[in-house]
Amino acid sequence: MKIGELAQATDTPVETIRYYERAGLLAAPQRSEGNFRLYDEGTVSRLSFIRACRALDMSLDEVRALLGFRDGADGDCAAINALLDEHIEHVQARVKELHELARELGALREQCQEVQAASHCGILRGLDETARLGKTKGRSHVHATHDHSQGKR
Repeated sequence: MKIGELAQATDTPVETIRYYERAGLLAAPQRSEGNFRLYDEGTVSRLSFIRACRALDMSLDEVRALLGFRDGADGDCAAINALLDEHIEHVQARVKELHELARELGALREQCQEVQAASHCGILRGLDETARLGKTKGRSHVHATHDHSQGKR
């Protein structure tokens, strides 16, 4: 099948498929005489597995490790359990960060209770104060908290 058919079969954008190829999660595909990428059912299965992992917010390194276990299928699953335990800890830490973020946003929202000129907005003043005091040092945008249709990687 061609890349568009693979994309449709797995509900994955074409660019994401190419990205996973560049990242080494998917093997370089065979090429047709016309230089079209050609995929088989094994790729459908592998890409679906990758998508399942990504839907659980696993990093590309975690997915790569799980693919290694899946491809090898030797030994026991102790390392797989450890990987998942670490991921659970990461998710729990993010949940804690998100609760703190919600509290901070709520406090910021309380600073502007009525519609007024933007120059008097308590939210903007609060953000300026946060920036001035350097309260953002060591913090960055919390990814995957909202979707702006940036693709389905």
